[in-house]
Amino acid sequence: MGIKNRLKIMSFLQYFIWGSWLVTLGSYMINTLHFNGASVGVVYSTKGLAAVLMPSLIGIIVDKWMRANRVYTLCHLVCAAALFYAASINEPGLMFWVMLINAMTFMPTIALSNTISYSCLEKAGLDTVSNFPPIRVFGTIGFIVAMWTISLLGLELSNMQLYIASGASLLLAAYSLTLPSIPTANKKQNQT
Repeated sequence: MGIKNRLKIMSFLQYFIWGSWLVTLGSYMINTLHFNGASVGVVYSTKGLAAVLMPSLIGIIVDKWMRANRVYTLCHLVCAAALFYAASINEPGLMFWVMLINAMTFMPTIALSNTISYSCLEKAGLDTVSNFPPIRVFGTIGFIVAMWTISLLGLELSNMQLYIASGASLLLAAYSLTLPSIPTANKKQNQT
């Protein structure tokens, strides 16, 4: 299988994870867990908090010390564990902290998936400007397929949405180990 198709699978799974719960978790927390609106809002605020802080911190780690695909794998393993645990939670405060851990490890993977895609395309001698957009479209397709899956299976009010997201995150962590290795920025400078 060519690198472009392999990156499409990565992009699909990256956003399938998010699409599995992002839209329907609020309904699950209000209708099934009986959280109030403020508690649901606080849980959803974890995405914003993590989006502001974590991509730059993880970016520094990737640039200086660890390979992007290894950090990507570690982040998705933590995401899988957090989502799996979140499926058993029925208390708003604990849900906030577990979803914050999930957000802190998921939000950087969006940028990391782009870094991995660009590096793999460059390694293969492919133009990133023309080859990356079709790869990224598969992320949007993954998000939509996840939402349809949850809806068609009637899991909007079930914790199964979190188990599905956890399983997809674990699958992506394993799959990312098969992608070409991405050197750190320091190693790239030493090679030039």
